[in-house]
Amino acid sequence: MYLPSKLLKTSALACVLATSTGAVMAQAVSSPADAVNPLIGSRNGGNTYPGAVVPFGMLQWSPENTRGKHTRTASPSGYQYDTTRIRGFSLTHLSGAGCAGASGDIPLMPITIPVTSSPSSDTTDHIYASDFSHADEQAKVGDYRVRLANGVNVELGAAMHSGMARFSFPAGRPANLLVRVSDSEVGSSDAAVHVDAATQTITGSVTSGNFCGYLAKADQHSYYTLYFVAHFDRPFTRVGSWHNGTVTLGATSGHGGTSYADKGFPVPGKGSGAWVGFDPAKGPVQVRVGISYVSLANARANLRAEIPADSTLAHVTSQARDAWNKALGHIAIDGGTADQRTTFYTALYHVLLHPNVFSDVNGEYRGFDQHIHHVKTPQHAQYANFSGWDIYRSQLQLLTWLMPKVGSDIAQSLYNQARQNHGEWDRWTHNSGGTHVMSGDPAVPALADIHAFGGHDFDLRGAYASLARAATVPTAHDESNAGCNVECVGERPSLDQWLKLHYIATKSHAWGGAAETLEDVTADFALSQLATEVGDKAGERKFLARAGYWRNLYNPKAAPDGGYIQNRNADGSWPAFTPGTDDGFVEASAAVYLWMVPFDVHGLFQQLGGDATAIARLDRFFHTADGKWAFTNAGPLHAELNNEPSVETPWLYDFAGQPYKTQATVRAVVNSLWKNAPDGIPGNDDLGEMSSWYVWSALGLYPEIPGRTELVLGSPLFTHAVVHGSGGDVTIDAPKASTGTPYVRALEVDGKAWNKPWLPASFVAHGGRLGFTLQATPDRAWGSSMADAPPSFPPQS
Repeated sequence: MYLPSKLLKTSALACVLATSTGAVMAQAVSSPADAVNPLIGSRNGGNTYPGAVVPFGMLQWSPENTRGKHTRTASPSGYQYDTTRIRGFSLTHLSGAGCAGASGDIPLMPITIPVTSSPSSDTTDHIYASDFSHADEQAKVGDYRVRLANGVNVELGAAMHSGMARFSFPAGRPANLLVRVSDSEVGSSDAAVHVDAATQTITGSVTSGNFCGYLAKADQHSYYTLYFVAHFDRPFTRVGSWHNGTVTLGATSGHGGTSYADKGFPVPGKGSGAWVGFDPAKGPVQVRVGISYVSLANARANLRAEIPADSTLAHVTSQARDAWNKALGHIAIDGGTADQRTTFYTALYHVLLHPNVFSDVNGEYRGFDQHIHHVKTPQHAQYANFSGWDIYRSQLQLLTWLMPKVGSDIAQSLYNQARQNHGEWDRWTHNSGGTHVMSGDPAVPALADIHAFGGHDFDLRGAYASLARAATVPTAHDESNAGCNVECVGERPSLDQWLKLHYIATKSHAWGGAAETLEDVTADFALSQLATEVGDKAGERKFLARAGYWRNLYNPKAAPDGGYIQNRNADGSWPAFTPGTDDGFVEASAAVYLWMVPFDVHGLFQQLGGDATAIARLDRFFHTADGKWAFTNAGPLHAELNNEPSVETPWLYDFAGQPYKTQATVRAVVNSLWKNAPDGIPGNDDLGEMSSWYVWSALGLYPEIPGRTELVLGSPLFTHAVVHGSGGDVTIDAPKASTGTPYVRALEVDGKAWNKPWLPASFVAHGGRLGFTLQATPDRAWGSSMADAPPSFPPQS
């Protein structure tokens, strides 16, 4: 989406990192966690955060930057590299989201001035915020540190449902800590805080939601409550609270949310919180924090289980580093430059953040029906934060291939959400609520991806039956315009049109008819694959036939340069059209969406006039008129490889007998748009989707067809890699791999010559060895036979 040991006594973290492949530590990079740079993506719209988190962690402790307007965050992740002022350190975040409202709950802010006015009244963040310098900042996996300009040293560490911080205050100045309970990223409808000086504890909660709420009324409401408990190792020397503009010294409780204004943002000046003071002469202040979306009791239990009272911050951060080494070690790489290895492992790091654990150590979680549920065997954990439109393309495939148990639990989590949501599978879920953001029905390819790549430990039959019903029986939400464009509330917007017209028309209850049609055919193709897995032959035929409906929007006479997929009126007529239009499309133009038929590429090329015509149009798509690469910001007729609708396009040359152009294009993108720097991700990372594209591309592989495991080939960036996959290890050797050698001269698969620019599904299922011979100049012969091209899956006549 690209829009404006003592620790971890429970088995929670072990569960989410478990796989069937045994030991997975990296062979070539002994500590891949040390290669990660969490600041990558924190600039240029990447919207990542640098704070402390463990793999799939519920707690993500990271800074909240401010540009001087308290009701607006600097970035949906809370952190923007160019904005060097901090107003708090919040306990929850989302990585790479495009919309504001991505949690940011319970900011804690150390200050060195007395609290003489309400922090909620500090609407410009002039009084109770602090500047900082990147020279005084350090971000490592599970370990974030910064020295603020007010003199406070801040150190943060994280476990699965809990975290630990140390605040070192300067001598001779007040040492106060604000707990801004109401100040979630885009506000709150309720909040409460209580200070217990006798036990040196602060507890409370915030009720929030409102993700993308400023874009449509449909999401301007709360749908989750976060509870927290914070235990300090120092006594409080003073205490106070505030509500809106009123400050009460000595008060131990505060209550009140910010509320949401007409446009979905917090009301300036409203909110509540508390503060406590310390004696700086007594040394640093340490705090242990536990969170839960179920109850305060569960927050306490999570903290006890993971960070007991005698824990040290060093132990917490060390355990987090160990967890990341285990998770990142599912792929071992050798070769490349130090920067390339950092870019690779940081991308993999971002892939393994979301969806994240949502259930507590006792297995309880709050469902979409707002009731408390308990995970049931074989599920180990409930997951939340599913950016479906984004991650079905390649992130879930990679995540599940590396960690099939996590993938299985994500699939079961999505099914659980749907059952608690009247059978509707929301396309973009946030904590215990659906936000309906983006388009299509991405839960279908998501589940098909997970099952294909080895995530089999979920209720496939129940999930398929639910998805099939949602794809065939229109609901009131499907026929509602609420939330449109960005947040159309239906799972299958205008499903009645789909069943009658066999396309989504220009006027519909969808964001854009043409884009919705293309998303729906992808979902129906994936549904046909799930039907195959459960033995529903009739369903397989029906949904595969429906996957062919994209042809109903292909206009062969759309433009002088050829046919396009475009909006179509309900009466069958074609409205006015130009290839650069975004009318009917989602965050891209008709020229971008032309290529989005990944399961029937050969059928699309035939419609375009054959492989030679398709190649010529791809060449124009990726190049300006003077022959330069056109990957981003080159105009609506060219690729936008900073956003999801374009990510599958560089691989299409494999289908037309010119894989050397895929090799060149993918490598050029890898070399130019990704780097070890804060602006090292070309756009919103979208909860790891864009980073997953980089990981696949650096390995020289890509899962082009959602719901299937055939892999199309580019070329590896590293001389050696081992992927510890769900079906067995995949070893990739390319002795001459380098930045400037993208071209394949020869390939061996399990020791035998291989001339196909793709790998069959059996390769993921069983593992194997790839041996690439690479060079700096194109080999136009290798993989050029159309008999060796990757398969397509057209509907049966």
